[in-house]
Amino acid sequence: MNISTNKGKPLVSWQAVFSVIMFILMYLPIIVLGFYSFNQSPYSASWQGFTLDWYRKLLSDDRILSALQNSLIVAFCAVGVAAVLGTLMAVGLARYQFPGKRLYQGIAYLPLIIPDIAIAVATLVFLATFAIPLSIWTIVAAHVVFCLAYVGLVVSSRLTNLDPHLEEAALDLGATPVQAFLQVLLPQLMPGIVAGCLLAFVLSLDDFLIASFTAGSGSNTLPMEIFSRIRTGVKPDINALSILLILVSAIVAFIAESIRALGERK
Repeated sequence: MNISTNKGKPLVSWQAVFSVIMFILMYLPIIVLGFYSFNQSPYSASWQGFTLDWYRKLLSDDRILSALQNSLIVAFCAVGVAAVLGTLMAVGLARYQFPGKRLYQGIAYLPLIIPDIAIAVATLVFLATFAIPLSIWTIVAAHVVFCLAYVGLVVSSRLTNLDPHLEEAALDLGATPVQAFLQVLLPQLMPGIVAGCLLAFVLSLDDFLIASFTAGSGSNTLPMEIFSRIRTGVKPDINALSILLILVSAIVAFIAESIRALGERK
């Protein structure tokens, strides 16, 4: 017993050291980024004092505000469409049998594993084939593709924990299939739907690659605006904007995971 205990101690200590190193490598760049976002110097390499001017500057930057507006329009529209289609897709795949179901299920979740560059190029080729002009709405259409897959995946995981006999009981009591879906199944799916929508919202808000391929003139999103500015050097205002994006993404992701975990306990 003592031998196994002594042998176990170095293993635990190495696990702790490895965990600390991993977290340092993951979060040290973010800490440095946040540190320099308060730098009074316009050049990130030298520290000249603490200031909040770069955060205040963001609120008066018309290009940043316009890009933020475009990002929010894209995210809300894409998530809204994906919420409806993704929920219906997940329910259909879980509750019904039809020819080619396995094939359809694999194709529906392909955007989860396909590289973003492949989705971006494929979407651009499709739009060019049908001579569809690029605009903010082509970004929305492209974002619906991967948002749909994420919403469907989260909702389908929620469906696996539900009792299908509740819908059958509602149908036996005289409810129509639509009434059973709206009054019995949908309220139970709501935590999964909300969690999936929040996750898809963060992914849409942070996307750069797909948006840059499908955006029209004057349709810059926030990540695209950031990229266009860092080509001339990283300034503290970009550091401040990046920190705000990281905070918003982390908060939304935490809320989504909390809602999903709470829904699974019920």
